[in-house]
Amino acid sequence: MKIGKYSKYKKALRAMVLMGATLTVGGLISSVSAADSLDFKIQNYETRTMTVDGKEVTFRAYENIPYVANPVDTTYQSMNVYIPEAYFQNEKDGKYTAESAPIFLPNSVGGYRPGKAATPTLSKDGEPNAVLYALSRGLVVAAPAARGRSNETAEGVYYGKAPAAIVDLKAAVAYLHKNDNIMPGDANKIISNGTSAGGALSLLLGATGNESDYAPYLQEIGAADARTDIYAVSAYCPITDLDHADMAYEWSYNGVNEYTGMPSFGGQMEPPDPTLGSSSAKATPDMSAMPDMSGEAPGKQQTQKAVQLTADAIAYSDLLKNNFPEYLNSLQLKDQDGKLLSLDFNGNGSFMDYAKSYIIKSAEKAKAAGTDISSADFLVYDAKNPDKIVDVDWLKYNTSVGRMKAPGAFDSRDNSTGENNLFGTATVDNQHFIQFASINGDGTAVADEHIVKMMNPLNYIAPNDASKTKEQTQHWRIRYGEKDNNTSMAVPLIVATRLANYGYDVDFDLPWGIPHAGDYDLQELFDWIDQLV
Repeated sequence: MKIGKYSKYKKALRAMVLMGATLTVGGLISSVSAADSLDFKIQNYETRTMTVDGKEVTFRAYENIPYVANPVDTTYQSMNVYIPEAYFQNEKDGKYTAESAPIFLPNSVGGYRPGKAATPTLSKDGEPNAVLYALSRGLVVAAPAARGRSNETAEGVYYGKAPAAIVDLKAAVAYLHKNDNIMPGDANKIISNGTSAGGALSLLLGATGNESDYAPYLQEIGAADARTDIYAVSAYCPITDLDHADMAYEWSYNGVNEYTGMPSFGGQMEPPDPTLGSSSAKATPDMSAMPDMSGEAPGKQQTQKAVQLTADAIAYSDLLKNNFPEYLNSLQLKDQDGKLLSLDFNGNGSFMDYAKSYIIKSAEKAKAAGTDISSADFLVYDAKNPDKIVDVDWLKYNTSVGRMKAPGAFDSRDNSTGENNLFGTATVDNQHFIQFASINGDGTAVADEHIVKMMNPLNYIAPNDASKTKEQTQHWRIRYGEKDNNTSMAVPLIVATRLANYGYDVDFDLPWGIPHAGDYDLQELFDWIDQLV
């Protein structure tokens, strides 16, 4: 630890003693005034030791810390902070010091429901979750809770609808920036992490930086008057670009005329809250232990009987699919060689070839690692070189993955999805957020377009500006499983490509055989973080 930060800890403790505060072992008994309610209380902790891969990991736990001065819900507007003990002993932990350690910011949001603050845990097999693994690698961890769409008062008032979740996460970031001179860890190196809706929020957190659209909401809940930008983003299977996701889903699954829905949750429901971080930290995931957000027990396949699409649903699928090329072409995306990516009216073209190239790359990588890919009947091989994959049969691929949702996957015509629930108001539980869905459906109200805008990172990703590198998130790691059917693979691919086109550092991959899940490659994730800083 550099002496500068260590001196600040000693001065803070000395001042508390002079003010008559009563020190206890690992804690402090004193009253806290409103003026300093957002000051990090470095003396209020519990020391814990856990074992990761045979190594003892000792850290200080600061839990249930309010990160806003005017919380609506103290459970969901608080965070847990965990700091390696070495930083309080003027020692390094791995490659980091108290000054240089990145701050890992994992959220536990799934399905846009409320997400509680994560804690360090071990699976039944002794594998660490992301929080504990981060500590074992020397990172400081700040795990915020966040409100979600199902939060409701006893009087029936909803208080977690959009944009509550992203506002809360931004408030947590502001708290870390405000307390950067007090806490170990570098608030200029905050790295967010999330899965599914949490992955979408991780992207949004990176894309929006210090965007003024969120300022009134932050002020209302008493967030710290500090920066809200972060350094890097990790996002697993992000359910994002919601206002175009219905079209993208049908571009993928049009022609697949049956859907499974969510086992035990009904045909058009979204996944339950994800069990984030209970998977192995090994580079090669153990599928039998991996958290799968399909609604089944980890490692099991969906078993719900498929539902046949009606003629009306198939016709709606055709409509949505036919609308996707216009949207995709409007983005003016380019591949790695600068070639324009586009689709014709039928949904074919260079963007489809581009998407297929990631499937082929995933298959080749898996095969090189010893995985048997012979059952993948959608892969097309060169007639003269049977070991070379040259194409992907698009319909066979998406049939193999399987359609999970009926057309209108995110904004359903009957206004019933979890995303419809997300865009409700304090008094209205569900709302459409796409005019097309309302017009072709029940005709009910559509959410405020400004709020819809605030939930889509593509509305905020701007060309990389060298003069604003401290405000614009520079590094992005996005993973979408090759077997994931919760959205279209086009959605995360579009985000990754837009970022790359605008000059950001992007690591996008489509891991073979992985369903809707996250935190399955923790070693690779934290190796990536180490390389960044």
